[in-house]
Amino acid sequence: MRIGILGSGDVGQTLGSGFAAVGHEVMLGSRSPASERAVAWRERVGGTARTGSFAETGEFGEVAILATLWGGTQNALELAGATCLGGKVVLDVTNPFVFEPNQPPGLALGHTDSGGEQVQRWLPSARVVKSLNTVGYAHMVQPAFPEGRPDAFMCGNELLAKDVITDLLGQIGWDPIDIGGIEGARLLEPLAALHFTYAIRTGGWNHAFRLLRK
Repeated sequence: MRIGILGSGDVGQTLGSGFAAVGHEVMLGSRSPASERAVAWRERVGGTARTGSFAETGEFGEVAILATLWGGTQNALELAGATCLGGKVVLDVTNPFVFEPNQPPGLALGHTDSGGEQVQRWLPSARVVKSLNTVGYAHMVQPAFPEGRPDAFMCGNELLAKDVITDLLGQIGWDPIDIGGIEGARLLEPLAALHFTYAIRTGGWNHAFRLLRK
């Protein structure tokens, strides 16, 4: 499958490497596809890995992964093109964080709205699924903890789109838990803020969430 990743930071590079390792064709999209960092990623991954602009990546991917910082998300989607992403499954890994000095992250959207819902509004004909936003990038691929694998909560409006994401995430070591429609992002994004806050308090990122069931 061709996977286009919108965002070339740590999250985008980690997921790009992970999906390339299990046999997918991956394009890492950014505003500067010829940058030293992007080229180094492409050379490190090798194979069919490539880099491109947001527009090229939006056209390339059968599935798109949105892995931008929130402040640049709308512009990245505009550059990728809502028409190019129309009808495609879009995995939204973003969090609408607002940062203040010496404070845990706040949310730009919350309670009655969410980043996931905003992404769906920006891409009205795409099939947006929110997941992987509640774990640090270092554990996004083949996560392993002494207590077992953490859980990837997932939400989106279309069951078939969630089936696609369930299959893809399974290939990189996850068993997603479906919590319903895209409005479920109102719960997942505060959970990501909790993950971030705990990291700040403890000085480490080696933690993740797991749903215990009996």
